[in-house]
Amino acid sequence: MMFWKKSPPAVLASLLVIHLMAHIDRNMLLGFSPQIIKDLALSNAQYGFLVGAVWVLSFGVMAMFMGTLADRFSRTRVIAAGVLIWSLCTWASGHAQSFEQMVVARFFVASGEAALVPAAVALLAELFPEQRRGTAMGLFFMGIPLGIGCSFLLAGSFGATHGWRTTFYVLGIAGIVIALPLALLKEDHNRLAPQERGAAFLPQVLAVLRTVGGNRALGLTIIGFVLVHLVFASFSFTQLWLVNERGMNAAGIATRIGALQLVFGTLGAAVGGVMGDRAARKLRGGHASFMALLVVICGPLMLAYRFVPAGSPLFYIGMCAGFFLPLAVYGPAITAVANMTPQKMRSTVTGFTMLSINVFALAIGTVAVGMAADYFVKAGVSAPLTRVLIATDALALSSALFFALAARVSRRQRAVATDNVQPVRS
Repeated sequence: MMFWKKSPPAVLASLLVIHLMAHIDRNMLLGFSPQIIKDLALSNAQYGFLVGAVWVLSFGVMAMFMGTLADRFSRTRVIAAGVLIWSLCTWASGHAQSFEQMVVARFFVASGEAALVPAAVALLAELFPEQRRGTAMGLFFMGIPLGIGCSFLLAGSFGATHGWRTTFYVLGIAGIVIALPLALLKEDHNRLAPQERGAAFLPQVLAVLRTVGGNRALGLTIIGFVLVHLVFASFSFTQLWLVNERGMNAAGIATRIGALQLVFGTLGAAVGGVMGDRAARKLRGGHASFMALLVVICGPLMLAYRFVPAGSPLFYIGMCAGFFLPLAVYGPAITAVANMTPQKMRSTVTGFTMLSINVFALAIGTVAVGMAADYFVKAGVSAPLTRVLIATDALALSSALFFALAARVSRRQRAVATDNVQPVRS
C-alpha cells in the first residue's frame, strides 16, 4: 500500500478540500450572475443554458467516462487531471468575452469536475471499513453545501472588491497549485490482476449496466437516490414561489435561504453519514432502511411547509427539512451503492449514478417543473407554482418506497446467502 494510504483521515480531509473547491468553482457563476450577464450581454435564456444544460450534459456524461478511467488507472492521477482541467478552464472563464467562449470554458470546467466524485468514492470505499464508510462519504459530501455557501461569500467579499474576472483567475491558479502535487501521489493499478481492474470504456459500461440491472437492491437504491434529487428541482423555483405566491421580500428571503441551506445542508451531510453507519448496524435493511426512515421523518415537514403561513415556525422547520434531507441521504446512499458494487467498477457505477441524477432529476426534472408551472399559468389556475412544487415534493418523497423495497430485497439476499453457507464438519 502506498504511504499516503496509511492515513485515511488525511486522505478524506484532502478530498473534502478538493470537493469544496470544486463546488466553489461550479457555483461562482451563480454568485456573479448580475455582473456576468451585464458584461457579456447575456439574455436570460443564454444564462440559463450556461448554468443548466451546458453543465448537466457535460458533467453527467463525463462522470461515467471518468469513472471508467478511475477503475482502470490511478485514481489520484485521474482526480489530479480533473482538477487541472477544471482549474485551467475556471481561469479561462475569467477571460471570456462572449457567450460562446463562456460556454466552451464552462463545458470543460464541468468535464474536469466529473472526475472527482467517481474516483474519490472508490478511494474512500477502499480506505474505510464498511462500518465507517457512510461517515467518510457524508463528510466528503459536506463539500456540496460548504462550496455553495463559500462561493456566494467569496463573490460578496473578495469579488465585490476585485471583480468577477480576477476571482476566476485566483481560483484557477489555486486549483493548478493543488493539482500538480496530487499528480505525484503514486497508485499503480498495473500491479493488479486483469480481473481486478476495470475494463476499457464500452465493455466496462456494459458490465456496469448488467450489474445494476441484475441486482434489484442496487437498482432500487439508485432510483430512490435519483428521486430524492427532485428536491433540488423544487429548490430552483423556491425563491420565485416565496416572492410571487407567498408574498415574501426577495432580498430578505434570498439571504435567509442561503444561510439556512449552508447550515442545514452541511448538518445533513454530516449527520446522515454518521447516523447512517450506526443505524445500518441495527436496522435489518441496513443503509436502505435508514434512508427510508429519513424520508418518512422529513416528508411531512416538507409538505406542511407548502401550506402553513409564511414565516411561521413550522414554515422554517419544513424549509430546513428540505435542505437537510437530500444531503443526509448522500452518505448512506453512496455507501450502499459502493457496498453492492464489485471494487473494479465502483467508480463507473458512481459515475452512472451521477449521470442518472443529472439527466433525470436536475435536467428533465427542472424543465418539467417549469413547463408545468407555465401550463397552469396559461390555464388560469390559482397558485400554479404551489401545485407543481407539491407534486414535485411528493415524487421526491416517493423515494422512501424504493429505499424500503431495496431494504427488503437486501434482507432476502442476505438470508439466501446465509442459508447457502454450509457448516464445516470436522
